[in-house]
Amino acid sequence: MIKRITLSLMFLLTATGVGLAQESPLLLQRPSLSKTQIAFNFAGDIWIVAREGGEAKQLTTGVGFETGPIFSPDGSQIAFTGQYDGNTDVFVVPAAGGVPQRLTWHPGADQAVAWTPDGKNILFRSGRASYSGFARFFTVPVSGGVETEIQLPMADEGAYSPDGSKLAYTPLAPAFGGAAMWKNYRGGRASKIWLANLSDSSVTEIPRQTANDFNPMWSGEKPDSVYFLSDRNGHFTLFEYDVKTKKVTQLFKNEGLDIKSAAAGPGAIVFDQFGEIKLYDLKSGKISKVNITLNADLPSVRAHYEKVAGRISNLALSPTGARAVFEARGEIISVPVEKGNARNLTNTPGAMERYPAWSPNGKWIAYFSDESGEYALHLREQSGMGELKKISLGEPPSFFYSPEWSPDSKKIVFTDKRLNLWYVDIEKGAPVKVDTNPFESPFRVTDPNWSPDSKWITYTKQLKNHLCAVFVYSVETGKSTQITDGLSDARYANFDKNGKYLYFTASTNAGPSTGWLDMSSFPYQVTRNVYLVVLKKGDSSPLAPESDEEKIAEEKKDDAPKAPPKKEEVKVTIDFDRINQRILALPIPARSYVGLSVGKANIFFLGEAIANQPGTTVHKFDLEKKKLDKVQEGISAFTISANGEKMLIGQGFGPGTRYTIMPTMMPAKPGEGVLNLGEMEVYVDPKAEWRQMYNEAWRIQRDFFYDPKLHGLDYEGTKKKFEAYLNGLAHREDLNALFREAMGGISAGHHRTFGGDQPSPNFVATGLLGCDFKVENGRYRFAKIYDGENWNPQLRAPLTQPGVEVNTGDYLIAVNGREVRATENVYSFFESKAGKQVTIKVSANADGSNAREYTVVPIANESGLRNLDWIEGNRRKVDQLSGGKLAYVYLPDTGGGGYTNFNRYYFAQIEKEGAVIDERFNGGGSAADYIVEAMRRQVHNKFATREGEDFNTPVGALLGPKVMIINEYAGSGGDMMPWLFRKAGIGKTVGKRTWGGLVGIYDYPLLMDGGYISAPRVAFYNLQGEWDVENYGTPADVEVDLDPAEWRKGRDLQLEKAVEVALAELKAKPLPTYKKPAYPNYNNGNGPSPVAAGKSAKPSPASKTAKPGAQR
Repeated sequence: MIKRITLSLMFLLTATGVGLAQESPLLLQRPSLSKTQIAFNFAGDIWIVAREGGEAKQLTTGVGFETGPIFSPDGSQIAFTGQYDGNTDVFVVPAAGGVPQRLTWHPGADQAVAWTPDGKNILFRSGRASYSGFARFFTVPVSGGVETEIQLPMADEGAYSPDGSKLAYTPLAPAFGGAAMWKNYRGGRASKIWLANLSDSSVTEIPRQTANDFNPMWSGEKPDSVYFLSDRNGHFTLFEYDVKTKKVTQLFKNEGLDIKSAAAGPGAIVFDQFGEIKLYDLKSGKISKVNITLNADLPSVRAHYEKVAGRISNLALSPTGARAVFEARGEIISVPVEKGNARNLTNTPGAMERYPAWSPNGKWIAYFSDESGEYALHLREQSGMGELKKISLGEPPSFFYSPEWSPDSKKIVFTDKRLNLWYVDIEKGAPVKVDTNPFESPFRVTDPNWSPDSKWITYTKQLKNHLCAVFVYSVETGKSTQITDGLSDARYANFDKNGKYLYFTASTNAGPSTGWLDMSSFPYQVTRNVYLVVLKKGDSSPLAPESDEEKIAEEKKDDAPKAPPKKEEVKVTIDFDRINQRILALPIPARSYVGLSVGKANIFFLGEAIANQPGTTVHKFDLEKKKLDKVQEGISAFTISANGEKMLIGQGFGPGTRYTIMPTMMPAKPGEGVLNLGEMEVYVDPKAEWRQMYNEAWRIQRDFFYDPKLHGLDYEGTKKKFEAYLNGLAHREDLNALFREAMGGISAGHHRTFGGDQPSPNFVATGLLGCDFKVENGRYRFAKIYDGENWNPQLRAPLTQPGVEVNTGDYLIAVNGREVRATENVYSFFESKAGKQVTIKVSANADGSNAREYTVVPIANESGLRNLDWIEGNRRKVDQLSGGKLAYVYLPDTGGGGYTNFNRYYFAQIEKEGAVIDERFNGGGSAADYIVEAMRRQVHNKFATREGEDFNTPVGALLGPKVMIINEYAGSGGDMMPWLFRKAGIGKTVGKRTWGGLVGIYDYPLLMDGGYISAPRVAFYNLQGEWDVENYGTPADVEVDLDPAEWRKGRDLQLEKAVEVALAELKAKPLPTYKKPAYPNYNNGNGPSPVAAGKSAKPSPASKTAKPGAQR
């Protein structure tokens, strides 16, 4: 399909303003400028056009992304970042066209940044040498070969001065970049530009206050000027910094959209103003828009059929288990257990259908559809051929979950995002609200189920204590009644098919874990028992005592045969009076149950979560036999047919999940009932999908963002304004870019979008040995070998395995018999070798004499080894600087990693006199109340024993001063932990203000093609009634930056200052010492002396009048 797309009307603007984008604009991005040409990104590839505009030529055609073109100084070549083999690497291609040449081979992401002024090397950023989530600069020769690290501790974007002696660069990756949607960012990671002398790494900062400065450029025509983009005066626009006068000048006012990127070239700066490419003339100050015409086959916009077995989101089973129905890529598809074909019931490429549910009478499949622009309940005949019923779900609109049919197929119960529980009578068509849960959390707790006579709904609801109680709702009276007492956490209520019983699980140890965001809930493994409610007074207990007795045979009668008894309809009667006395504990062991589903009468199934095991283990309980049997392990999906005779299970995760329909009452035969999902196919129209996802993404902002007013953003106006871009999208990543620009004005942390139906090139995994190399004598030499924890699969070090005797200083002579020379990139020898056995030959001598061979298994990522090395180096440094007085504890996050590290390293050093707590680069997770409370512990008393040393209560208390190191990359939970640390008065913070992203995200509907977009749902405010930390961060009490010049000398000024502060506090307030009293003598006639009032715990009233010798 040939698409002809034109950007018309070339025009000139003065330096007073930049206009808005025209209708149906294209997203032309990341331009670069030579004397005669402009290169830019479009549709995931790199294009080139004459400087004055015209018809663009496609320069790259790889399956993956090719991005960030950069002209060489003479304009003959273009460096760029590509993904030809799945990995992200640096490439170079002639500007006239040709086959791109790969320059880097490391498995980490290598991204082209700039050319050296002589045109011989390309500057790129990479996390290959990083011990955390940041990058550094390297150069690689344009002809290929050895990379050289630039001596700067952290770096993101940069440009060389014309003489090559300096770099204008941003040390921090922009918080508003990448997947983030965050305009008006003013947190601790606000971008700054440093001018670095490459000779000694000393830096000067371009003056600023709280704004974001990025995209530095150095022009050869004005060597004393550094150009850059900044939002210091509103929208991102172009500024100039005079190196000599230190003056910053805004070059023109931008009243339109943000300028996203810019590049300096001969006589001008080219920039893209969200899709429009423009030139700023350095002499005249005029701006001209470049008229570009594109003639190309754009595969990303081509409609096509696609297999979707790997895109299943939700499922249901037909009443008898003859077919299953799945939600996949926005369509509802029915699949037979054996005979027949898969059947797409909806066929709506431009609408999203979710949560299929099959009616018990077999006729209808219900689901939610946004065909009208808002979600409504649709009922489609199961054949897909007949009537379609549509039921409006009222105002305000919302997202809806998990429809459940009543057994009589006349009603449906469902929940919504607003915490409401509803049911709708199909004939009446008007939703009825049943109840509303009082708290929002990542876990939808209502879990409604119908009684077998369709007259009652049971569900669970949180009480003010955050624990759940079981309720039942009468459809006839419209009244809800609480069944359980609320002193335990009751979940997963469900009626037995016989209508006599109500099952549920309850936990009496869930209380400490109700704070789902609190780290203090981590240690608690919640277990649940299973209970049964006898609903009707007078019905006997199914657990009543039983006795085997001989039956007396009755005399035979010659009566005519009787007709079989007529099946009575189930009628559920609930007597609420003293119903708490009819709650019985079933003989089922307490475990971590996560679901309960009923089968046939007196049969139900339990899902159990087992620590460190994937998926759920399903058990079946037979009430009559009082027997619990394991059904299957590793279950990722589970549902039961309406007649209770079949179950649909999913085993595995992701595209490889296997779905099977099997009987509930007997073991399944191997291989029987496995569904053939290969026929699940839908028609994909990318343009229609992108429009639907655009609207869906806006609805997610409207319905999920914690502030209903979206921080003042004009919802309808902004949505309409950017809708004009939809027709010009040419790639799925264009849609993500549109989301970021359109919704970034909400201005919040954790606001991000990524993924979707992106092209996926074949990934070739390069292996690593866990070492640093240096080049000497034309060979690669092992400069450093990283230790690991070889008992830990995540920290396996290939070169320190038993029997592998590779030493620092050895040369790498050969890999799998292929000689290694420094003329080739060392990582190219390990391409496709990650996780595979490789034979390396090493020698202490460059000529390869006395070489040794070892078989090693390279790893795909060595960042864990580098992080461990950094941590251990810091711990040794703190020990050295403090003379052994201070502990060092690193906390990588406030989730599982931080919790584990704290427990492992903090309590192992309680004998120290103080501690340095390092949370730099902390990735967040939970609220670290557990860590803060542990650091606040004080000694209450001492205990003496006959042997050994005395000990404290509590033992796990590290006394003395504590100092926390923070930096700009610590965020979210990493913002909150130092905030709590300061609020509790534990100690001082040292370093730089944190990221400032203290909002929470969870549980968003995936977009149609699997893409993701968030809308923060939880926001933090302090007890003074102020929004706090978000978009600012937690400040450092003692501000210390990571000075590049001192870092180059091997110093960490932040770490050193933290030790200095802690030692000063320890000197000012040494740890107290406690004197053990003399042992009492009860035989001298006096007895023990009473403790003086006020020097210990407050005496009890009895002790005030007790005589000496009377105390016990």
